[in-house]
Amino acid sequence: MSSVPPPQLTSVAQKVEQCLDAAIRTHEVRWPILDKDLTLPVQEIRRLTLSGGKRLRPAFAYWAFVALGGDPADERIIEVGSAIELLHGFALFHDDIMDGADSRRGVPTTHVTLAQRHETERWAGESRRFGEGAAILIGDLAFVMADELFGEVSKDVRHVWNELRLELNIGQYLDMLGSARHERRREVADRICRYKSGKYTVERPLHIGALMAHPNDVPETVMMLSRIGLPLGDAFQMRDDVLGVFGDSTITGKPVGNDLREGKPTPLLAHAFEMANAAQKEILSTVGHEELSAEDVARIQTVIVECGALADMETLIDDLRRQSVDAITASIPTGEARDALIALAMYVTARAT
Repeated sequence: MSSVPPPQLTSVAQKVEQCLDAAIRTHEVRWPILDKDLTLPVQEIRRLTLSGGKRLRPAFAYWAFVALGGDPADERIIEVGSAIELLHGFALFHDDIMDGADSRRGVPTTHVTLAQRHETERWAGESRRFGEGAAILIGDLAFVMADELFGEVSKDVRHVWNELRLELNIGQYLDMLGSARHERRREVADRICRYKSGKYTVERPLHIGALMAHPNDVPETVMMLSRIGLPLGDAFQMRDDVLGVFGDSTITGKPVGNDLREGKPTPLLAHAFEMANAAQKEILSTVGHEELSAEDVARIQTVIVECGALADMETLIDDLRRQSVDAITASIPTGEARDALIALAMYVTARAT
């Protein structure tokens, strides 16, 4: 397997970048006319949304659309995919606040940047509160822009769009609650994994793309894509969790070890707690302490490897990917779309190199 993006992803990503650029530019022109201070919020949306990102969600939507007979040249599927990316931006603005993240993709997060500006300008009130409040509003602005770009769609597509947004927020709440409770039960970790990321990254974009193609049998189409999307979405988030503990920060965009300091309730940690002996559990019990040093993180990493949890997780990721690929080959006709979906499945579950 390779961590190099497949051409079926990059070709969609280029179109999405152009669409996002145009959508954001409209607001960059509009709002400073009302007040020049409104330049910054839209600039922050541009900075976060267009400063990287693989565009996985639009790619899954696009190739499901093509697989179900949609016209590959139809610009609407690119607009819909771009809307999902703006929604992802909304989630990242809020996620960085909830996680207390200082940086993303190598630059300060929006709430940190605005708090620093508040302090530098000697404005009234508390700098931290201003930065976080402003970043929440900027995230909300991205949320509305996403809905605007999503535009007019069928009732079935709108239903899935609403479900995607509900599930995303439900998953984030469960994730935050799980961190606060130091949740380590496997069934709870699996549920959080699915709802905070897996469904809205893979399954729901597949549904949206497929239903944009106006299939005759909507219930069967949705079930077919769920057989592809649910195991692959789970595998994707599990891979992300593994990278959050063992990956390269230049690839993940976040400091390695932060998930351990935040005590994220991941399947990886749940497996480790189940498989660890008493001495190893004592080391794992330090997960969730914000003051963990690099040496502490290294000790936790060693335990996760030595107790067999990492190997167990790699096997599970492989099994879930295999389920998804089998479902693709069983339900998607031979051709470009099938090849693209298989390439995406391999890519999103690949070990980082």
